[in-house]
Amino acid sequence: MMPEETKNTNSRRFAKEILKGLVIANPVFVLVLGLCPTLAVTVSIDNALGMSAGVIFVLLGSNLIISMIRKITPQLARIPVYIVVIATFVTILSLVFEAYLPPLHESLGIYLPLIVVNCIILGRAEAFASKNTILLSIADAIGIGVGFALSMIIVSFFREILGTGKLTVFGKTLFSIPVLSSDPLAFFIMPPGAFLVLGLLLALFRWLGVLNNE
Repeated sequence: MMPEETKNTNSRRFAKEILKGLVIANPVFVLVLGLCPTLAVTVSIDNALGMSAGVIFVLLGSNLIISMIRKITPQLARIPVYIVVIATFVTILSLVFEAYLPPLHESLGIYLPLIVVNCIILGRAEAFASKNTILLSIADAIGIGVGFALSMIIVSFFREILGTGKLTVFGKTLFSIPVLSSDPLAFFIMPPGAFLVLGLLLALFRWLGVLNNE
């Protein structure tokens, strides 16, 4: 294969891995992974953005390192090694949030350190980064990370709008719905509301998937 053809093939594969995580293998709406933080922290767009940024950072860092050391990692010790790598990036993330974004750090609470055992990150390390090149592992991390972020933002958007009657991002109100602002449906910012919104969105993605298959 000519160098130009190889370059084009690699570019297409890179783009394919990114796009895969957005829809085809969306971690929340299709693979149904990472539901714990999705349900717990999506009471506001701020929380969704903070958690999403954290997951993307950890996913990128861990995929990169695990792909680099995949050939020298003993088969029997791979899971402990992956957890140590992931925990290192989560510790860095937690310290940065605590130092520069203390309100967000406090709001995310225990769910920030629990990124260590997030099944999305550990799953991508085991299923993809440990078997593929550095470039493809980065593409996988970007696709899955952005897909997770979009899922979090969509869920929090509906919960915040319905539960408070307005959309506020880092203290700035983008818009409000007068009817809901005066009488918000507080149910949607409570745990049962999270289950309802997520369930309806899962059903929507399933329905769209069925239509696409037909």
